[in-house]
Amino acid sequence: MYDLASKCSVLLAKDFVHSAFTVILNEETRNSRSLYVEMNQTVITIYPRLKISKMYNFSFTEENCQVLDQSLENSTMNSRQGINKIEVSDQKGVSVSCDFQYDLCTVTLAGWHHGVSAGLFGTNDNEAGNEWMVPNGSFTDNVKEFTQSWQVNKCSLVQKKEKPCPITAKQNICKAFFEEPHSLLR
Repeated sequence: MYDLASKCSVLLAKDFVHSAFTVILNEETRNSRSLYVEMNQTVITIYPRLKISKMYNFSFTEENCQVLDQSLENSTMNSRQGINKIEVSDQKGVSVSCDFQYDLCTVTLAGWHHGVSAGLFGTNDNEAGNEWMVPNGSFTDNVKEFTQSWQVNKCSLVQKKEKPCPITAKQNICKAFFEEPHSLLR
């Protein structure tokens, strides 16, 4: 275990052989973080502090913005959401689970992914000697150097703005009831 010293978005794990999955820890505003999970042309962004997630499917020509419990019909990603937990997985043995109560997320890979991934989570090949591999294939024992090597953006650059989802009438009502500062239900 080690503390993540970086205030940048970092690559936790990626399948560099088949591009089956990517998991990135994104640095958000106000010292919060989100988890970006990409599998089968589908992306789920999980916001643990807010206990919400957003799903996008790249196989559609238009970006599809949905709440997670409204699963995409054509998605090959399975998703389950409980009160304090969310789990997404695919048929190829990749599973990401977050427990909001304990602020704990886990990434589980089936044996099919043995030795094909790399990132801050290591190489997934049961070899202790190469867990601290940096992207160029060399090794380090310095936590700061290891963390910085897996950054996926330049921290000084402004983060890319996501295209906002169109707001429906129902979402406007919910926003008025639960998000407006003057609402008694907030």
